Amino acid sequence: MALVDLVMPKLGESIMEATVLRWHKKTGDTVELEETVLEIATDKVDSEVPSTAAGVITEVLFNENDVVPIGTVIARIETAAVAPVETPAAPEQAPAISERVTEEPEPEVPFVPQEPVHAPAVENAAPATGGARFYSPLVLNIVNSEGISLAELEKIPGTGNDGRVTKKDILQYVAQRNAGTLPQPVVENNVVDPVAATTTPEPVAQPVSTEQPTVAPETTTPAVTEPKTTVPQTAVTATTTQAPVTYPTGNVEIIEMDRMRKLIAKHMVDSVHTSPHVTSFAEADVTNMVQWRDRVKKDFEKRENTKITFTPLFIDCIARVIKRYPIINSSVDGDKIILKKDINIGMATALPSGNLIVPVIKNADYLNLVGLSKAVNFMADSARNNRLKPDDTQGGTFTLTNVGTFGSLMGTPIISQPQVAILAVGAIKKRAVVIETEQGDTIGIRHMMYLSMSYDHRIVDGSIGASFLSEVAKEFENWDPNRGVL
Repeated sequence: MALVDLVMPKLGESIMEATVLRWHKKTGDTVELEETVLEIATDKVDSEVPSTAAGVITEVLFNENDVVPIGTVIARIETAAVAPVETPAAPEQAPAISERVTEEPEPEVPFVPQEPVHAPAVENAAPATGGARFYSPLVLNIVNSEGISLAELEKIPGTGNDGRVTKKDILQYVAQRNAGTLPQPVVENNVVDPVAATTTPEPVAQPVSTEQPTVAPETTTPAVTEPKTTVPQTAVTATTTQAPVTYPTGNVEIIEMDRMRKLIAKHMVDSVHTSPHVTSFAEADVTNMVQWRDRVKKDFEKRENTKITFTPLFIDCIARVIKRYPIINSSVDGDKIILKKDINIGMATALPSGNLIVPVIKNADYLNLVGLSKAVNFMADSARNNRLKPDDTQGGTFTLTNVGTFGSLMGTPIISQPQVAILAVGAIKKRAVVIETEQGDTIGIRHMMYLSMSYDHRIVDGSIGASFLSEVAKEFENWDPNRGVL
């Protein structure tokens, strides 16, 4: 028999951890090669983890909702291998796993921290982290929604690996805080312990519990503290439970955000806090583009077995203009500007739930219209059917969002970090416009569209942003109605 470690797979260039959503298999279950063992989630997409060997699952090392670092052993599979001596050959068949026959309890070490359930012991250990604890996106989302400060978060005991705060820990803390049942300061015979009183003023700037601010102002007058110990607690509790009070009363419905909506909300807020947004607007006559697509779309679909929409046409034009304005295809790192040589265009895609996700067309400038059309349709279909891989949403350098799909004439999009610009295209409408010709001005019916681009004003000045947008509009307008598809 051989014991194979199933590890958390690499999910993308910037993804360092994932959350276990659901186990499809449990200890003792038989699993086939490539059979789905569990579902995981990152701050980008959800995906499935297949088995890297056939056998019986002997250990499941993490629970649902646990946050697991990439490369960590999450389960063990006992295979029917007869010769354990040949274990070095395993990586050739499955590089993502480490196959070995061993009885060492080494991988079980991360799960010993269940004993920090004893609150006093963990609270004493928490400050020792010095604010360097790691928190998962899921925990940070709950922290933001509940108005918990970072200083307060640092004091919350964790039952995860290395004392990490898990979803269960933070939700339990929120429930205790709202109910006013957090651990009390040390009190004996209705008199505040002098030791506790002298140590509490330091954490006042970091409110760990609702009682610490109570003790601090009264340490100089112990006699007054005795009959009034409960009064300040009530006042503090009122401030910590203000959020529920703000809920509207009457005929309303309160809907809990799903996981993806919470992540989107966090990303949007982070982007606005990171980049000073400026939005420029332009108008484009896309009559040539509309007429060209109407002419070729039937033959294109019959020949290529896929539809040609306006999105690949837009991406084709944008990629050409980006080469003339490389600053648009960059990111900011402190006081450094990082120019990206690859042009990877993200395309905002609506999901059936109403949420948006942004799959990325890699090296868009190297693809012709056939390649762009197939890539766009594949990504859109994968997004709508929850088949996107984590890497499909990574590495974007510029984003296109089509607000016209929903009937909007224009929009003011929010930048997808760490990019510095995002372009929105509105609905195409027929309008009577003035057409300038060598013979004079005339009025004609044209297909018109508004474009809007938000950009990071830290490095993209208004002149560059507006010039880039105008050039994109010209590319749309100058589309050759007689061009071929390739």
